[in-house]
Amino acid sequence: MPRSSIVSRIAHDSYRRAPSIMPGGRWWDNLESNFCDLPEGFELEPWDWARVSATAAVDHVVRTWGGTLLAATLPVGYLPSLASASYTDTPKDWQLYADLVADGGDPMSFFREPPAGVRVVRYEPHWGFFRPAAGRCIGLKFTSPYSPFNKRLKRTFRAYRNNSVARARYWRHDKGPRPTLVAIHGFMADPYWLNERFFSLQHFYDQGYDVVLATLPHHGLRAEKSSFYSGQGFFTAGISGINEHMGQAICDMRVLLRYLRRECGVEKIAVTGVSLGGWTAALLASVEDGLEAVIPNVPVVSPVDLLLEWQPAGAIIRAGLFSFRWSVRRLREIVAVTTPLTYAPKLPSERLMIIGGVGDRLVPPKHSRLLWDHWGRCRIHWFPGNHVLHLDRGEYIGQMQSFLKKLDFRHVDSGDGLMAEAG
Repeated sequence: MPRSSIVSRIAHDSYRRAPSIMPGGRWWDNLESNFCDLPEGFELEPWDWARVSATAAVDHVVRTWGGTLLAATLPVGYLPSLASASYTDTPKDWQLYADLVADGGDPMSFFREPPAGVRVVRYEPHWGFFRPAAGRCIGLKFTSPYSPFNKRLKRTFRAYRNNSVARARYWRHDKGPRPTLVAIHGFMADPYWLNERFFSLQHFYDQGYDVVLATLPHHGLRAEKSSFYSGQGFFTAGISGINEHMGQAICDMRVLLRYLRRECGVEKIAVTGVSLGGWTAALLASVEDGLEAVIPNVPVVSPVDLLLEWQPAGAIIRAGLFSFRWSVRRLREIVAVTTPLTYAPKLPSERLMIIGGVGDRLVPPKHSRLLWDHWGRCRIHWFPGNHVLHLDRGEYIGQMQSFLKKLDFRHVDSGDGLMAEAG
């Protein structure tokens, strides 16, 4: 493995030489059943160890809080107001998804091409955005065209009135279009003002990019009115719901990408996302042609193994496995259809980059490590913080800029012939 694939100081040489942890064949069967309990395996210098340990402790508190929220809502389904939908998730429904990956899996069998002609409405947002120089911020919304793969879920999806309207924010230069960075937020972390800062969108805008923030299903204004928290519906509508909501996320993102290309004239698009958004971005790399780069940040790659670590929600999942006499491998197989480890990326390795947190205990670094091995040990940057507090964030923002610059992801000003490099 070339040393240049790891572009951060935090990785120890023993980590560079470590064998791959990504199993061959059916990864959901061949990955260790106790993967969620395995240690991370980093060897750190004393100063880095101190920072990582301190930040990891914060994540343990946040993870317990998140696991408690999920535990309180997982057993009762999505929302009492949707009881009239009369849908019950059953093993017969789950087998639909397992069958799709039985022979290795074609992502297009589940992630179908969105219909043409989806009307995207522009509007003037009223709050929560930076005001760009020599440009403007545009609100985008459209009716999600997603139709569940499981036909029995159609009625349930029709009951999600807020979730049926997909939304995004678009910061665009007056002299455009420009190469565009699309960012996708994490679970329960949808506010535009938060993600503007987290993704340093104004900085990227000032470097010459146009930037977009997309809202995932059941988050923000897409959450139903009786939700207890933003994002509740994504994981609490049964196993089928997890697959279908990720299917909807990919469908809506593809509609947005087509709008940028066909209606706005954007030629170059890169995608990044954090946590749940990193999962979405990594899947887009396996589904969407024509992306310039994909940069998942602390991505989820095996949701089953992740949720098993989120106590007390993990205890409820283990109880469900016991009642069905199932193994962890069987549950992985059902959600493998929406897992980036199942498919080869459409982008070559040199257009892929991963950002992982050594002290992350919400989405532990072994998830980034799995994806890194699956993606042929592409470029990766490790930061010493946790899931919430990304220490040395400026360093990996600089690495992202350098990465995009090497891919010729830049704006050419045809007016004076000068090249304004993004990064």
